Amino acid sequence: MILPVHALVRRRLQQTLAETFGLQEADQPAIAIEMPPRRALGDLAVPVAFELARRLRKAPRAIAQELTTALGTIPGVARIEAAPNGYLNFFLDRRSFMLDRLRGAAPAAAPPLAGKVIVEHTAINPNKAAHIGHLRNSALGDTLVRLLRYQGRPVEVQNYIDDTGVQVADVVLGFTQLEGRDLAGVQALANDPAVRFDYYCWDLYAKVTEWYEGDATRLQARAHAMHAIEEGGNALAGMGAFVADRIVRCHLRTMARLNVDYDLLTWEGDILRLRFWAKAFEELKALGAVFLQTEGKLAGCWVMKIEEPAGAADAVPAEGETARDAEPAEAEREKVIVRSNGTVTYVGKDIANQLWKFGLLGRDFFYRVFDDRGGRPLWATTSTPPAGGAAPPPFGKAAAVYNVIDSRQAYLQQLLKQSLGTMGFPGQAERSTHFAYEMVALSHATARELGYADTESSGKPFVEVSGRKGLGVKADDLLDRLIATATAEVMQRQPELPAADARVTAEAIAVAAVRYFLVKFSRGKVIAFDIQEALSFEGETGPYVQYAVVRANNIFGKLRERDGLDGTGVIAALASLPPTALTEGDEADELWGLVLEASRLDELADSAIRALEISQLAKFAFTLAQAFNTFYHRQPIMREERADVRLWRAGAVEYCRQQLTTALGLMGCSVPTRM
Repeated sequence: MILPVHALVRRRLQQTLAETFGLQEADQPAIAIEMPPRRALGDLAVPVAFELARRLRKAPRAIAQELTTALGTIPGVARIEAAPNGYLNFFLDRRSFMLDRLRGAAPAAAPPLAGKVIVEHTAINPNKAAHIGHLRNSALGDTLVRLLRYQGRPVEVQNYIDDTGVQVADVVLGFTQLEGRDLAGVQALANDPAVRFDYYCWDLYAKVTEWYEGDATRLQARAHAMHAIEEGGNALAGMGAFVADRIVRCHLRTMARLNVDYDLLTWEGDILRLRFWAKAFEELKALGAVFLQTEGKLAGCWVMKIEEPAGAADAVPAEGETARDAEPAEAEREKVIVRSNGTVTYVGKDIANQLWKFGLLGRDFFYRVFDDRGGRPLWATTSTPPAGGAAPPPFGKAAAVYNVIDSRQAYLQQLLKQSLGTMGFPGQAERSTHFAYEMVALSHATARELGYADTESSGKPFVEVSGRKGLGVKADDLLDRLIATATAEVMQRQPELPAADARVTAEAIAVAAVRYFLVKFSRGKVIAFDIQEALSFEGETGPYVQYAVVRANNIFGKLRERDGLDGTGVIAALASLPPTALTEGDEADELWGLVLEASRLDELADSAIRALEISQLAKFAFTLAQAFNTFYHRQPIMREERADVRLWRAGAVEYCRQQLTTALGLMGCSVPTRM
């Protein structure tokens, strides 16, 4: 890990600037630490002399030379040089650096920031099967969770269940109006082992959309159903609750296939039944943050003024429509919080939920165990006190909140921050983060492979999907196709492998393929998912990174067979060896470069969190895998006759495979035993 070294160098520089130039820390410039472009220039480079040149009225080179003398000895740093251009170049003690990291004895990183972090992600409407677009949300959110935990932050993972929204109402209407089913009939359908209930609801949802298009007055039935579901205690509400429960269980099984898990399912209906929204609403009204509109098309609605720049907000949804379905419109400057029929919009309920997440509402949910996740309970909110059972952990009361929601919800998330600030919680508003991302489409080749008849008529370089219209790729279907393709590839490469083992390997490859593909792009970029590209063993893919680790594991398999050495044995042997192979010559520089690059995982993890750009982690893993493969071809281990050189190279491979395995794990990917 490199960040503890950064912290040590930064502290010593701050002390030296105070002692040498009389600059107290508050008056010092930020000390940036860079990676030099060539190994000859050192391992770390600091340009602080340039920042001080004008203030001290000295040339950067002169300042750098003074600092080099004044810094003295720094633990873990072999020497410090002042470059002619004014950079301070630090050369690390290669032997101690490498051995400390192989032994797990490197200096501890700075203590994590205080307080729990809540990350809410996935939040799929519980009305149909999950599709490929949902997977980007889950992959990004779950990777963010893993990165925060890697840093030592306590994280609570929440999945918001919109069980009172329009989408659930639509499916309920499909069952009652289109199919004439009652609750018992829907339950019998869901319990039929020949029926995939989430797939059935997928098709039914599309039929309901067509039903509305056939007669606009049918939207009145939707408004009635929504109101009944929110009110509860009636047949439509009972059916909606059953549908949501069954679909959520389907979603959980799908996400488990991708190694995605949660701590708490937050049900929107509980926010209403426990009157969370009512309490928040009264406070917003008292503060003047919302007001009753008395004229125009929003007459009778409670609205909030939008404080964003003109053109940044989406349109106000029409009656019966959710904010998620609205189209952008620059003229609208008010957001409906409560519709004229008394139902609460998505953003209204989310304001109450955001207040609860920070422990600012003065109310709490009751909790129940929803499912068992490998011996660990998955908790869910409930409106009624449970009758005994295990006590839940303390939920909510976060120091910071990340909401992973697509970019179309940007202004709704801005309204959450605005509401917190208006209510007197500016700190919590600042620590409310919208982790936005763009949509997922399909490449034309993948769309054709998955059964799309017409992929070219739109003229776009990708094929858009729409769950409302029934056009899309179900997440489970995508995973099944990836696994089938990967299985064929594994069997071709390893024909002697038992079918069950090939399946396990293929599943690991498929998960890495899809998860890596979904995080490797900048979150502001629309993704055109391509099956063949994602599964490729060459190029910037999850399987490519996996293959690098498998190759490293194979090296140690051969070392164990021939020399009786595993990773632990190599590390023990290095302690008594001279570091010549690590410190002298071009080969040593290349070996050291691989170790130093591998050590940057914590730096890239920190940067990915700060920038909310998970693609940095994927890029790091790919770059390190490339560096390892280059090293593997240039500096063989098994054919190397010099014992000390062979062992130092093996040590570099050991550290590299540790870091690559960790990086893959941070993206929710495992390493198969063979590929």
